[in-house]
Amino acid sequence: MNDEKDQAILRITQEGLPLDKEPFRAIAAQTGLTEEEVIARLRRLKSMGVIKRLGISVNQRKIGIVANAVIAWKVPEELVERVGNIFASHKEVTHCYERVTIPGKWEYNLFTVVHGYNRESVEQFAKRMSEIVDIRDYIVMFSNEQFKRTSVKHPF
Repeated sequence: MNDEKDQAILRITQEGLPLDKEPFRAIAAQTGLTEEEVIARLRRLKSMGVIKRLGISVNQRKIGIVANAVIAWKVPEELVERVGNIFASHKEVTHCYERVTIPGKWEYNLFTVVHGYNRESVEQFAKRMSEIVDIRDYIVMFSNEQFKRTSVKHPF
């Protein structure tokens, strides 16, 4: 199943793909395989479920995305699915989910996470979405801090 070469590939890739024009060739050079063998092994590991996905993680603040907010919406129950689908179809929305309300204390039941280059753009997006879905009761809550996000690392 997984041999030492697979483990070497996994060890390298879990730290991130090399910032190289040909990252799989760089991995091949480190493992003594060809670029084609590295790609074939990654495909096999993915098909086996060992790897869930290969993707990138962008440091949003370094590219200027500094306005991050949760927008909480008060959506009638019978409209939640339709409104949620509309929100989820917009690239500005990274998460959209429903939560239980606490009558008299917290009545917002649909949450969207939105990222922008400034607060005004996020607020304008919320206003535009409010008009599209005809929901006027919402609040925009900006984050004040970004917490360090880390991935699971396996000790191969």
